[in-house]
Amino acid sequence: MSEQTQEPGGAAPRRVVVAGAGMAGVQTAAALRERGFAGEVTLIGAEPHQPYDRPPLSKAVLLGTAESSAFDVDFEELGIELRLGCEVTGLRPGDHELDTEAGPVPYDVLVIATGAEPLRLPGAEGVPGVHLLRTLDDAERLRPVLAGRHDIVVVGAGWIGAEFATAAREAGCAVTVVEAEERPLAGVLPAEVAAPMTAWYAEAGVTLRTRARVARVEPGAVLLDDGTRLPAGAVVVGIGARPATAWLAGSGIALGTHGEVVADAHLATSLPDVYAVGDCASFPSARYGERLLVHHWDNALQGPRTVAANIVGGPEERAAYDPVPYFWSEQFGRFVQYAGHHADADRTVWRGDPAGPAWSVCWLRGGRLVALLAVGRPRDLAQGRRLIESGAALNPERAADPARPLKSATV
Repeated sequence: MSEQTQEPGGAAPRRVVVAGAGMAGVQTAAALRERGFAGEVTLIGAEPHQPYDRPPLSKAVLLGTAESSAFDVDFEELGIELRLGCEVTGLRPGDHELDTEAGPVPYDVLVIATGAEPLRLPGAEGVPGVHLLRTLDDAERLRPVLAGRHDIVVVGAGWIGAEFATAAREAGCAVTVVEAEERPLAGVLPAEVAAPMTAWYAEAGVTLRTRARVARVEPGAVLLDDGTRLPAGAVVVGIGARPATAWLAGSGIALGTHGEVVADAHLATSLPDVYAVGDCASFPSARYGERLLVHHWDNALQGPRTVAANIVGGPEERAAYDPVPYFWSEQFGRFVQYAGHHADADRTVWRGDPAGPAWSVCWLRGGRLVALLAVGRPRDLAQGRRLIESGAALNPERAADPARPLKSATV
């Protein structure tokens, strides 16, 4: 990776351009001002709307209890130039120019924060009544569907599928969730941890069909590969997302196996004067000994602080980015939180009965807490996150007692 922006004795950057006006892009622009950056800051967003937060889209905005989720940021007061409704189309690092629909934009430092885009269901594009839920426009198109209490088929039992199904049931819709794998959250959580969550669907009045693949979508129906025909006033697709980086083709920037921008520990890319942050970038974690690609809100909030620090500071002050990943999900009346990364854990410790309303799972590696999932136990999550950050070792027997504070299980 190349050294970024300020070499000893070199001039500070005069213009920072941020490509992407979601959480990561907005926070990068704001953090630059907080750090005292006095040069030009230009924030470019593909959508015409005032930059907004995404989590409320599957909740308050979708259900009509909030009209928007615009960020409470005074861009004019901060001296941040907004260019909205302007899609980025390419990058020419040799010229230090970003190509957009409105023409080239020169930069001294570029921050790539274009996020991720939802995967589409093959064969469903152009079929009336098929929806994604990623943007404000998506939520506004789905709002009347929920208000009309249509029969809804959700394809995918991941986080977004569960959250949408929750909102649709709250609106009084009949909901069927179709999942190709044998359980919800397959590939995200181990089978024994995801298993208790399967019952949540039936409790909420949602029909969950696992090991079911969509053969075809037609107006008003979803056909499964076993011949089942599901009535569908609307179909919502939630089968995952991929980094929005296709526009970087031909730029020479290093991309990873998932199409994400490969960033170093300082969130610098393989190109001079270019950083990447948020859903579109992976970074090496010394804490976990592997490269992480984190598609969650907290990563888009935390990473920009590191980027801004490294743009404003000199090479000798460069900050490393190695967070404890964190996310939450509200589904079927439960508040689910996760911190850490459990892939290499060698022991699992349960706190509480997973059939009950509140329980947690701790993952240990070499006796140290590396990840924690908490259902309705926010104190476990708060204490566990701090224990993961500090590399604390736990006594498994004490940690398994849900009546004891998790922090009291340290050794």
